Amino acid sequence: MFKRSSSIFYNNNQRKYRKGLASAIAIALLLAAAVVFIWLREPLETPAPAELLEVPSVAKPKEEYDVIVAGTDPEGVAAAVSAARNGQSVLLVDGRNRDRLGGLMTLGWLNSLDPSYSPKKALLPGKHNFLNKGIFQQWYDRVEGTSFDIITAANAFRNLVANENRIDVLLKTQSMRPLVDHSSVARTVRGLSITLADGTSMSVQAKAVIDATQDADIADIAGVPFTYGREDLGEKDSKMAVTAVFRLANVTPDVWGKMIAREGVGHDGHSAWGYHDMWDYPTTDKTKVRMRGLNIGRQNDHSILINALQLFGVDPFDPKSVEQAYETARRELPLVVDYMKDKYPEFQQVELAGIAPELYVRETRHMIGEYRLSIADLLDNRDHWDRIGFGSYSVDIQSTSYDFRGTILMKPKQYAIPFRSIVPKEVDGLLVVGRSASYDSLPHGSARTIPVGMAAGQAAGAAAKLAAEHKVTFRQLSASKDIIEQLQRLLNDQGMELKPFRIDPPVYTKHASYPGLKAAVSMGFAFGGSQNDFELEDVSNPQRLVHTMLQVRQVHPDAFKGNPSEALEGIGEPDTAPLTLEQAAFTIALSAGLPTSPEQARSMLGTRQLLSAETMTTIKNPQKLTNADVYMMIRDVVKGMTGTVYE
Repeated sequence: MFKRSSSIFYNNNQRKYRKGLASAIAIALLLAAAVVFIWLREPLETPAPAELLEVPSVAKPKEEYDVIVAGTDPEGVAAAVSAARNGQSVLLVDGRNRDRLGGLMTLGWLNSLDPSYSPKKALLPGKHNFLNKGIFQQWYDRVEGTSFDIITAANAFRNLVANENRIDVLLKTQSMRPLVDHSSVARTVRGLSITLADGTSMSVQAKAVIDATQDADIADIAGVPFTYGREDLGEKDSKMAVTAVFRLANVTPDVWGKMIAREGVGHDGHSAWGYHDMWDYPTTDKTKVRMRGLNIGRQNDHSILINALQLFGVDPFDPKSVEQAYETARRELPLVVDYMKDKYPEFQQVELAGIAPELYVRETRHMIGEYRLSIADLLDNRDHWDRIGFGSYSVDIQSTSYDFRGTILMKPKQYAIPFRSIVPKEVDGLLVVGRSASYDSLPHGSARTIPVGMAAGQAAGAAAKLAAEHKVTFRQLSASKDIIEQLQRLLNDQGMELKPFRIDPPVYTKHASYPGLKAAVSMGFAFGGSQNDFELEDVSNPQRLVHTMLQVRQVHPDAFKGNPSEALEGIGEPDTAPLTLEQAAFTIALSAGLPTSPEQARSMLGTRQLLSAETMTTIKNPQKLTNADVYMMIRDVVKGMTGTVYE
């Protein structure tokens, strides 16, 4: 990539050189743009399929390592490679029946990335400026693009690991359990108890264990605290849908060309997305399955992988539930493919060619760590002093049931992942990377993406070196600005770009009612979409407020035990009538279980100091409250009733 030189751009004696260089760059950019334009317009012949390379696996591990990385998903590969490059002896071990590295990508067939791009655009067309570089970038440079062939991906992971002679890989173990020392002040993980493929068991000691399993299985057994699914929003039994990625064969270059030529379909070299009317597919069982718009990744064997079949009510910890999910997928997918053939001419010759060996599970455990990433972090585009990676991907909340299609909650510009968010509460000797790290369920919709997890994995591997050198626990390391600065320098030297940043405040942050908006988004009843349009100035209505207060009651059930629906009595059209200050105060008071009347509710809330003067001064029209007005009122009452401040 071309880098600016101060001598070129600021030395008046080199103007001719600058002019010539600028012309050369302009020509190069035009040529690159032309190449990219052709690349996007013309379907390419795919490369010949590669053979899957065998992963060298030890028959039996050593009795002791500096670091054990549990889990061979992308985050685990990054952690193991990082630890090895920092001089640590590493055991990379997996407790599933896997024959390759890469987990979700290579066996769950999730072959399309959700990268976090930098707000600063790349200079060259067709190039991506990722926020998280390092080991992720090194892997990415070995695959086809933002969608990739899963064999290419598996071989790239394999080669990253094979190039490090300090890593022992152990596959196909029957079980992994943490060795927990209870003798110290805090429980400390000292290694793993491993049951090998032949049924024999052994204890493997380590100075540090990095949990890179998708569901933080090691941390859970060790006693680390978690919330589950949307429990932090009062919906413990609710979580985002599971997906069975499926393969379609006979997708020749001509067929691919017709797919990406369809109106409404976006695409790049190996990816396509669209076909949004697949939402209308008539599912056979709305309680278990539905289709959504298609996310398509091209393969090198003239097939495509499609991420679109959503499965509900799946417990990934219950083998019977997982098998039932596969049964549902096997029953539904032939009908889905027939529907596609009838609806889209370009699908007429394709054939169903398989379902991913592993399910794509988006959400289970959410660790409670030294810092829990909040949606306010994303709204504010916050940097953190202990940054180890960055996110900018949209907060993508997928379907939780047939009736909820999901939503884009908002789109951050850039936010930092703190090191503290991979350090668990109550247990030492352990770091947790990947989607089950310490993120609230809402920011998890963005931070769960694999490039973010690989950045966390790389940081974890380097932190193991520093913790050993300084003879500190990970918790102590997480509180030391000096050691964190050493960690950041080390990561920067190894390809990351962890620098402080500042994002110009978005428009919504300048609104007088922004504190109320933060509370509303945090409790899950305000959505901005990809354009961050939170409709703050739209006039609210009595029915909407009732729905909102039911959500507040779900999040704070101990403080809001009343029935807000009682406030609708006598209102003819509550979904169209403007919401007055009197009606809003009455509805909120009823929700909080405070006895009052419509006429007295406002003064009563004021007397109890549940409405602030700041909020009252932002209300411009008491006869037509806006969403912003309502959010501020709710923010005040929640703070007064529960002590919770969403900052």
